[in-house]
Amino acid sequence: MAPAGEFSSADRSAQLPDAPAARAAQDDLDVSWKTLPKRLARDQKDIWLFPLQLAKGRYLIPTLAVVGGTAGLIAADPHATPYFRTHAGNWDDFNDAFDGSITAGEIAIVPATFLLVGGARHDPYATKTGLLAGEAYADSEIVDLALKAITHRQRPSDVAAGAPFNDTFFNRGNSVFGSSFPSGHAVGAFSVATIVARRYGNHRWVPFVAYGCATAISLSRVTNRAHFPSDVFVGAALGYTIARFEVLRR
Repeated sequence: MAPAGEFSSADRSAQLPDAPAARAAQDDLDVSWKTLPKRLARDQKDIWLFPLQLAKGRYLIPTLAVVGGTAGLIAADPHATPYFRTHAGNWDDFNDAFDGSITAGEIAIVPATFLLVGGARHDPYATKTGLLAGEAYADSEIVDLALKAITHRQRPSDVAAGAPFNDTFFNRGNSVFGSSFPSGHAVGAFSVATIVARRYGNHRWVPFVAYGCATAISLSRVTNRAHFPSDVFVGAALGYTIARFEVLRR
């Protein structure tokens, strides 16, 4: 027997907070393949009815902060973006490593990885994390496409050489997928990163890695002139907010 006040290695293992059984017992989020469609429908309803919450005086300060930050960056876009046009060569290596197609695949593979690992290890917590990450990604991309369809903003790379970046919104020449506002990569990256960071935040390095990767992916959209800084900012804010306050709400 272990001396009083001490535990055997088996006892200590059973008490680890990140043990699959312990995590599953603490997890009260009702998410599964069966409930996922219903959850997505509920999420979208809440997201698009959010203005009603503002009308009741709720969430005014964070909303004003995001709106104000976005407006300020939109005003600054014509002054900040020319730098990335004239110094494009300085970012070649970075842009090659964070190519748009590569990073899109990296974002999408995170939920799939958690699902595979959860199934292989019989870890329901990891499986739920994969489902929640997929839910957040889907929710965020629906909002992203809807805003793109409304704003039809030109991408920086679509603005003719030497032309100013002042009049980029509501350009009907762009398709929905070609619209710049907001950044779909930023929306997706921060939605998935937030799920992983919140679910595995007991490991202190996880949030740093998750948000660090999301930030690098988002920055790459500015350096390769696919998006304006304001596109990335509002995309990151949307991804984080949807994941943190809608998908992860209990």
